[in-house]
Amino acid sequence: MPADPPRVLVTGVGGPSGISILRALEDAPLTLLGGDIDPYAAGLYLLDATRRSILPRGDDPRFTDDVLARCEREAIDVLVPTVDSELLPLARRRDEFAAAGVTLVLASEATLEVCLDKWALAERCHGRVRGPATVVVDAAFDPRAIPLPAIVKPRSGSGSRGIRLLEKRAELEVLERDGTLLVQEHLPGPEYSLDVLARADGHVAAVVPRERLKVDSGIAVTGRTLKDDALDAFARAVARAIELTTVANVQVKIDAAGEPALLEVNARFPGTMPLTVAAGVDMPRLAVMEALGEPIPDGPLPFAEIAMVRYFQERFFAFDDITDLQRHAAEIAS
Repeated sequence: MPADPPRVLVTGVGGPSGISILRALEDAPLTLLGGDIDPYAAGLYLLDATRRSILPRGDDPRFTDDVLARCEREAIDVLVPTVDSELLPLARRRDEFAAAGVTLVLASEATLEVCLDKWALAERCHGRVRGPATVVVDAAFDPRAIPLPAIVKPRSGSGSRGIRLLEKRAELEVLERDGTLLVQEHLPGPEYSLDVLARADGHVAAVVPRERLKVDSGIAVTGRTLKDDALDAFARAVARAIELTTVANVQVKIDAAGEPALLEVNARFPGTMPLTVAAGVDMPRLAVMEALGEPIPDGPLPFAEIAMVRYFQERFFAFDDITDLQRHAAEIAS
């Protein structure tokens, strides 16, 4: 008898990243399952009702135990987390998942600790790639020493949340000096997202630069891929610095001299992955199949220069599908 298809669980399927992975893998010889904290998560309804799960939040102490038990119960072969708060808790217990036969498509704990702290990332990459001048807003912070305009952003977090452009010294003076904020040099040029695929041995097989032409809530809704040797080299240098072993998204902005400078690294699949897949580099499939034992080619993997706009797409089903997941969500919350 033929073997059953490998079973892959994707988390965060209410967000664009999780949905993009389900879409990329829907024609692969796999059984896909999805999980999210929200019974209204759109990606859950891309799957049969028997393959949907309501999960605790990534910062819930029960999260990792719940997911591990679910993987054992559902005979999961590969787990692909897509939510920032889930990444470190899962990485810290990678060995337990491996003992249960589950491979995580997830960066190492050390890589995640650097990427989830923008100050640690700036320090790690200093001298390797250009980065904006950055200071921590702590007790030693001196507002008078900051050239204006300047960018203030949370030290942790993603999706452009909490990022502001400050143009008055008084705005700097009232910032909370508890070490949770950074002030950075304002970079005037366009922003690019560099999707990077590294193998488990650290070799970078592909870099696909994307220009973010229009952004809504931190997600590019209009963009294009482009071939650029400088951006390719920049992404590879960052990948080496953080010892990347899976997929990541390197965000850069162009400075006044026309050179790229590092903003942050999201050490997970980005929300605009469909553009990279459509351009010819199917990073979700390559990463998942590597987890199942199929090697990723050396590369550099070729891609096309194409553009993208995004739009809503509806799905229709019986309301009973939602009420069943609402009940599961209430059980977890209780």
